[in-house]
Amino acid sequence: MARTVALFIVALFVSGAVHAQALEGRLKRIAETKTIAIAYRSDATPFSFPDEKSPATGFSIDLCRRVVSSIERQFNIEGLKIHWVPVTVQSRFEAVAKGRADMECGSSTITLARMKEVDFSSIIFVESTGLLVKAGSGVGSFSDLSGRKIAVVAGTTNERAINELLKRRPMQATVLALKSRDEALAALEQGSADAFASDKLLLVGAVTKAKDPRSLTLLPDQLSFEPYGIVLPRGDSAFRLAVNTGLARIYAGDEIVEIFRRWFGGLGRPSTVLEAAYTLGAYPE
Repeated sequence: MARTVALFIVALFVSGAVHAQALEGRLKRIAETKTIAIAYRSDATPFSFPDEKSPATGFSIDLCRRVVSSIERQFNIEGLKIHWVPVTVQSRFEAVAKGRADMECGSSTITLARMKEVDFSSIIFVESTGLLVKAGSGVGSFSDLSGRKIAVVAGTTNERAINELLKRRPMQATVLALKSRDEALAALEQGSADAFASDKLLLVGAVTKAKDPRSLTLLPDQLSFEPYGIVLPRGDSAFRLAVNTGLARIYAGDEIVEIFRRWFGGLGRPSTVLEAAYTLGAYPE
C-alpha cells in the first residue's frame, strides 16, 4: 500500500513537472495573457497579404490560425486572441528574435544562417526562385540574362541564389538589390531591370499588381530550393514543440489538403517534394 501511494505521488510530481516545463518561455506568457503575437507581411501574396476582413490572410496565415487553435487545445487556453504585428522583409526575423512577435507567418525560407538568430517550425511549403520578365523581351531562361539587369529584394535568399549562380556560370549580369517587391516589379515594368527574381508563387502574386499583367511572363527556370517554415524564437524548445504538434496534426489529416486546395487549387496536387515534407512532418503522437 505504501509503495502504491509513493508511486502515485511520484507520478503526480512528474506530471506537474512536465506541465510546468511546457509553460516556460513564450508559452507561459501566452497562457497568462491569452494573447499570441503573429508577425505578418502585406507583400507575400498568396502566403500573407491583407484583405478587407483582416490585416492578414493567405496560405501561411491559414496554417498559423489553425496552429493557434491547436495550442489552445493542447494547453487548455480558452479565448486565445491573435495580436497582429506588421513586418517587412527586413524586419521579420528581428521582430521574433526581440519578442515583438511570437511567430512570423509568411514566406520565410529556412536557412542555417537565419538559425543563428531565430528558429523555424517544420516545413510548411517548398518553393523555388524564378524569373519574371517582359513578354517579347527575348529572354527565355536565366542564361539569356548575360549583360542584363536582374532585380531582387535585398536580404532575401533569392538575392543570394542569383549571386551564387552568377559566380558559377561564365556570364555577367548586374544584380539590383531593392527594398521591396513593389520596387522590383516597378523596375521591371519601367525597363530599369530586365528580370525580377523571387519565389515563383510570389512572382505570380506580383503579376496581379502589375499595370499590364499580360505584358509579363514567368520563365520555367527553378533556380533554388526554398523550404518555408514558421519563424519562431531561438532556444524555446517547448514553444517549437507546441507549434510542430499543431502542424503534425494538420498534416496527418485532411486539413492540409483543404488549405492547399483553397490557395493553390489551380496548381493541381502538391509537388512530390512538398507531399514528402507533409508526410515527414506528420510526426506520430
